[in-house]
Amino acid sequence: MDLLTAFGLFAVTMMLLCYALENRGAGYVLAFAVACALGSIYGFLQGAWPFGVVEAIWAVIALRRWRQRLAGKL
Repeated sequence: MDLLTAFGLFAVTMMLLCYALENRGAGYVLAFAVACALGSIYGFLQGAWPFGVVEAIWAVIALRRWRQRLAGKL
């Protein structure tokens, strides 16, 4: 397994775990957004730009959800 593949595996695994745990707190939603951004970077580096674009969109959506969660707690 090369370094790029390992990076992609890490990003996707982090996305899965954070998505499964996001009901436990806003921090998991933020971590999911970061993982989506990492997945987007992986997609672009690998040459799969449609995957990179979709993951970037998911990162923005997750950041918005995180901000909404924080606003609801205040």
